[in-house]
Amino acid sequence: MNTSIVGKQFELTESIKNYVDSAFETLSKYNLDIISGRAIISADEKQGKKGFDVDFAINLAHKDTIVIRQKDKDLYAAIDLAVERASKVLRRHHDKLTTHKNKDDEKASLNQVSEELVEGVDEVIPTELELYKPLEIEEAIEKLKASGAQFYVFNDIDAKMRVIYKRNDGKFGLY
Repeated sequence: MNTSIVGKQFELTESIKNYVDSAFETLSKYNLDIISGRAIISADEKQGKKGFDVDFAINLAHKDTIVIRQKDKDLYAAIDLAVERASKVLRRHHDKLTTHKNKDDEKASLNQVSEELVEGVDEVIPTELELYKPLEIEEAIEKLKASGAQFYVFNDIDAKMRVIYKRNDGKFGLY
C-alpha cells in the first residue's frame, strides 16, 4: 500500500509520521485491496482555539475512494478517531464481501436444483430479470422485438410489474 502523509500549516515530526503509518497498517487487516492511503494533517486555529484536522483518503481496488475527515483538539486523538471510523467502514465492506453468497455460487445452485426437479422437460435455463429500471411500454416492445423472445417482463413507470408478449396474429399483448 502506498502511503503519503502531508502536513498543512503544520510541521510533521517523525513520531507523527510513524503513528500515521502504523494507523494505516492496522487497516490492512481486513484483506481488502487497498491501493493507497493519504493523510492530510492541518493545524486549525479558530477564535483563539487550537485544533487539528485529519483527512484520510483510502483508495480501494474496484471501489470508490473512502474519505474521512476528523477534527479534534489533540492530534493523536483526531488520528485515532479517523482510524476508528475508517476501520468501521472497511469492516462493513469486508463483512459484506465475506457473508453474502457469491452470485456465481447462487447460479450454480440454481442450475443444480432446476436439473434435479425437472427431468421430463428438455432444458430449463434460469435467468435473472433486469427489473431495476422502469420502462415505458414502447421501450418494452422495442426490447422484446430486439430480443426475439416470446415475452418480456418489466416494471412500468407506476412501478407495477408487467409482461408484454407476442400474440399469434403478430400483435402484442400486455398483462
